[in-house]
Amino acid sequence: MLTARRSIWHEPRPAGAPPIGRLDWLLVGVFAAAAVVEAAVRPGMAWRPLVTVLALALTPALLWRRSRPLIAALIGWGVAGVLSTLQLILHAGDLGLDSMMAVLILLYSLARWGSGRELALGAPFVTIVVVLGMNASSAGWADVFGGTALLLLVVALAAVFRYRAALWDRQQREIRNEERVALARELHDTVAHHVSAIAVQAQAGGVVAGIQPEKAAEVLAAIESEASRTLAEMRSMVRVLREEEAAAYAPQRGVADLPALARADATPTVEVSLDATFPPLARPVDAALYRLAQESLTNAVRHARGATRVGIDVRREGDAVRLRVSDDGQTGPGPAPHPGFGLLGMAERAQLLGGSLSAGPGPDGGWLVEAVLPVQAPA
Repeated sequence: MLTARRSIWHEPRPAGAPPIGRLDWLLVGVFAAAAVVEAAVRPGMAWRPLVTVLALALTPALLWRRSRPLIAALIGWGVAGVLSTLQLILHAGDLGLDSMMAVLILLYSLARWGSGRELALGAPFVTIVVVLGMNASSAGWADVFGGTALLLLVVALAAVFRYRAALWDRQQREIRNEERVALARELHDTVAHHVSAIAVQAQAGGVVAGIQPEKAAEVLAAIESEASRTLAEMRSMVRVLREEEAAAYAPQRGVADLPALARADATPTVEVSLDATFPPLARPVDAALYRLAQESLTNAVRHARGATRVGIDVRREGDAVRLRVSDDGQTGPGPAPHPGFGLLGMAERAQLLGGSLSAGPGPDGGWLVEAVLPVQAPA
């Protein structure tokens, strides 16, 4: 399965702003209350009203930290930069509040939810504010080292959670891709088989209607039956995909249902041969053998030139089971047939179960499809 190999910093942010929840409002309320209380009771604080107003200006930034991480970081760290600038120019006392450590949440949000462009714009701004703040507070080397380590730890923590989220999203996309491929394979196998039978009956009906008009009704009845079965199977698949509707599950067809594909009153005739004492198979292997035989038969009916017989043979060989579908159609010079979705889906089925599939001209003429699958499906 092909997956995009991109840096976690280039993963697109989900479309649409995440809704502001109760925890967001609780965080804002706690921060605002802490800022007001600290500003009121902290002794010796200069410019107390201004510091309080600037601290409360962080509240919208906390609400926007996930939906607009760059704007939130610019507001929060901008407030910190204004306070550091005032302290540096006016030589005032400590203008910071301990509650202003909430800007670390905004730095985390920028590294966690910001796009690569937002990080490229926000990181230099934060760095400038940090350097300005250290100069304003005349921090020593120990403070510089400790503060830098704290900031890097916050960014590293955001990067870890960002990587885990990107990995989970990538895994979900791979699962959806696998489901789409499996659904396409099932639709092709089901619809192609029945539609091929309808096409063959319709072609025969055009000939029979002119020679034996009384048999035209039988041909039309066969076409109606195949069309009804096709619609029934497609509806059952759609019903399974619709979560709001309860689906009536039925066991998948397997090797025991292969004799139903035999036809003796049509051209080409279809003969099915099974071991008399066929051992029980793992359910995925049993279902895959039926689908492989069904799709091989469909291809033979549609593409084999002048075929009068199609043989389906299933045999146990040690720990494996071998399926052979052959026809007696004409083969000759010409370009090799381009493998379509049918052969591709058949090969995928065999490979998923640890088996193999080959298709090509048979040793005695015609076309031969051969699949070898393990009796027990791999874990």
